[in-house]
Amino acid sequence: MAVVAAQMESPIVNGDLGVEGRIGGIPVRNIWLLMLYASDLFRSSGIGKVGLEDSPDDLPDLIAEILAHVVETRLRRHISSGYRSRDAVLNRVRGRIDVLATERNQLLARGLVACHFDELTIDTPRNRFVRAALESISRVVGRKEVAHRCRSLASGMKAMGVSGNPPTLAEMSADRFGRHDASDRFMVAAAKLALDLTLPTETAGTSALLLPDREVTWVRRLFERAIGGFYDVVLSPQGWHVKCGGTLSWQIEQKTSGIHKILPNMRTDVVLDHSSTGRRIVIDTKFTTIVTSGWYREETLRSGYVYQIYAYLRSQAGYGDLLANSASGLLLHPALGDMVDETVVIQGHSIRFATVDLTASSTEIRSQLLRLCEPAIL
Repeated sequence: MAVVAAQMESPIVNGDLGVEGRIGGIPVRNIWLLMLYASDLFRSSGIGKVGLEDSPDDLPDLIAEILAHVVETRLRRHISSGYRSRDAVLNRVRGRIDVLATERNQLLARGLVACHFDELTIDTPRNRFVRAALESISRVVGRKEVAHRCRSLASGMKAMGVSGNPPTLAEMSADRFGRHDASDRFMVAAAKLALDLTLPTETAGTSALLLPDREVTWVRRLFERAIGGFYDVVLSPQGWHVKCGGTLSWQIEQKTSGIHKILPNMRTDVVLDHSSTGRRIVIDTKFTTIVTSGWYREETLRSGYVYQIYAYLRSQAGYGDLLANSASGLLLHPALGDMVDETVVIQGHSIRFATVDLTASSTEIRSQLLRLCEPAIL
């Protein structure tokens, strides 16, 4: 193994993330791999086709390509802007008048006034952070074309008015994503990896891990998108149809007028269909431990999750969809300690409860996910 995570000056301890690379109690060493599988780049224009996921030595190049791709996408859609406070002497009133500065310098006699105002600009801490990341990663990548691509994007941002002064930690900590700029989240996440070079190690040991976003809820969503993205790229060429984030309809026969207001929707994480073999796998991902303490036994599956995957399967059977009649379910969790892979058949539906080891190498993670698409042996 050639790439080992760079140690940060001070370990991060924030809520669910400690110095051992744990998120919500789950050990995650390959956060970069989840980001890769969840990215549009892996699904569409490169990573999934050229196989960089299997080349740990190319990780700096991989991060650089992901960052360059998302920056190019944002530039095509117009880079997001923000407001910054400014003080200036103007020949007209703008914002709030600084009376003290105006009187002290006798500006009114010269037809001027000191103003304090907010100005819309693209020279925001977020954009400066991304430009700094592009310049930083361009100096460590091995492939010249990738380095040139990053430098060109950084120069383009400079020409647009993004200064080269990296933001302070306080400025980035105060940065918040709004509804209109939510698409910047992944760009900033890639920039953090590129700028800090905090690449998760694939060798034994622990290191501090700077997460793209420290909220466990974000990582849960990342885990779901990563599983869907992986199966979309790997299984689609084999005749599988992969649907991520779909909804299932209740097979309603009668209803009262107000039931639609209170009946919850059924939203699946990933559904795999293979028409030629008549197989359907409904996958529900959970970023928690697969078992918990029970009332009458030491460990038990979480009953709510079992009921959920059962409802996904049985609610669709018997209503004309042939794949639904024999569909199987997969409840997938990250591993915490021992690996789990157990199956039960309930009313003709095979339900599999399994874990994936997110501390393993990229090759082993890939193998684990592929094995879970094979029919379970009871």
